[in-house]
Amino acid sequence: MFVKWCWFPLMQTSLLQVTLALSLLVVVLAAPSNPPYGYSPPTPAYDDPPRYDFNYAVKDDYSNNDFGHQENRDGYNAQGGYSVLLPDGRLQRVTYTVNGDEGYIAEVTYEGEAQYPEHRPAPYHPTPAPYRPTPAPYHPTPAPYH
Repeated sequence: MFVKWCWFPLMQTSLLQVTLALSLLVVVLAAPSNPPYGYSPPTPAYDDPPRYDFNYAVKDDYSNNDFGHQENRDGYNAQGGYSVLLPDGRLQRVTYTVNGDEGYIAEVTYEGEAQYPEHRPAPYHPTPAPYRPTPAPYHPTPAPYH
């Protein structure tokens, strides 16, 4: 009786370990070694010089926004410009070029005349807070005990 009691848990543990090891082996062998459909990430080509052309413009009369940007690039040479409507009413235009090692060369121009309207603050008329008296404290009298 003593031998069976000691032997059975050892046999049960080793059987469980063998079952788990075989299951793990089956899962590892069943997993594909290559990604499906033969996909591989593209290799970047850094040998080609960058080339692009873009532009955008925004003109919104309601919010008084007026700005835009345009640029062309071919290799290490870029040229473009941007404009923005300033708060004083002028339109600022920046035209720039970038030629390799020469760096960023910009020409800034302004269109229109700056407008500074006289500041006239609205008159201040504070309204008094409405009168609300605080209620008298409530102290109820206890009911008589019978």
